[in-house]
Amino acid sequence: MKYTLQQLRVFSAIVRTESITKAAEELFLTQPGVSIQLKNFQDQFDIPLTEVIGRKLHITDFGREIGELAAQILLQVEEIDHRTSAYRGHLYGRLKIAVASTGKYVMPYFLSAFIKNNPAVELKMDVTNRATVINSLENNQADFGLVSILPDRPKVEEELLIENRLFLVGNAAASLEFKEKGEALLEQLPMIFREEGSATRQTMEQFLERNDITLKKRLELTSNEAVKQAVIAGLGYSVMPLIGIRNEIMDGDLKIIPLRQFPIRSSWRLIWLKGKRFSFLSSAYLDFIRLHKAEIIEEHFSWIDEYEGET
Repeated sequence: MKYTLQQLRVFSAIVRTESITKAAEELFLTQPGVSIQLKNFQDQFDIPLTEVIGRKLHITDFGREIGELAAQILLQVEEIDHRTSAYRGHLYGRLKIAVASTGKYVMPYFLSAFIKNNPAVELKMDVTNRATVINSLENNQADFGLVSILPDRPKVEEELLIENRLFLVGNAAASLEFKEKGEALLEQLPMIFREEGSATRQTMEQFLERNDITLKKRLELTSNEAVKQAVIAGLGYSVMPLIGIRNEIMDGDLKIIPLRQFPIRSSWRLIWLKGKRFSFLSSAYLDFIRLHKAEIIEEHFSWIDEYEGET
């Protein structure tokens, strides 16, 4: 056997993505280049690693076993690089983090100083929906995830970062008298929801269920930015995380509607698979978060306490 580390990287990516095209995109290689690497790797085995059925690539059972071993070998090689760099006095490698969409307003502040202080560290931050964050952890495509609601599965461990406050918001022209009315007023409003699977959507629905509120009208949009623009345009009202609408509130495009029981509170949390064996880099980043979390919150998020809502 004379397979190379590059062949292992390519085959591991093919097994993970079940696609030559996606593996090529992930590795920044051409599709013909990935196909050649796969052929050269396959030539060293007399048992098929892959098969094509109906123009779709499938990984054989044997191929999946080899893929798992390849992934383990690559992790060990990466750990050698990390430890060598650590002895030279700096960290090295790629830190992979999957972030639930609204978390894009949070996560960069918990990364900037770490990346700045460790210039040899490469960052891959995938901003996506909550379901994909969980899948990325399960498939070992991310070292950490950022979510505001813990998943039922898989089992994860967490490090709390900052509180997530959600308010009912309308556009600048909203003129209803809200203070004298309770949460049942929501039944009269055209409400805008995030898509199924969104943590904001889940938090909003749990609130409605606890308060026995049924909405008669609603729109559904697939991103926080789309919801924000729809509210600004006057299409309706929504429950939104404060962290993502600060500028619009300060500019007067959106305003918080004061109602009892608002804000709805949850927490942004860094999560990872329970029992995960950290690389040297991942362990160093978690240590950094635990050591500097309080000062990051004080420097970048103390403004949140200005918005308490109605009591």
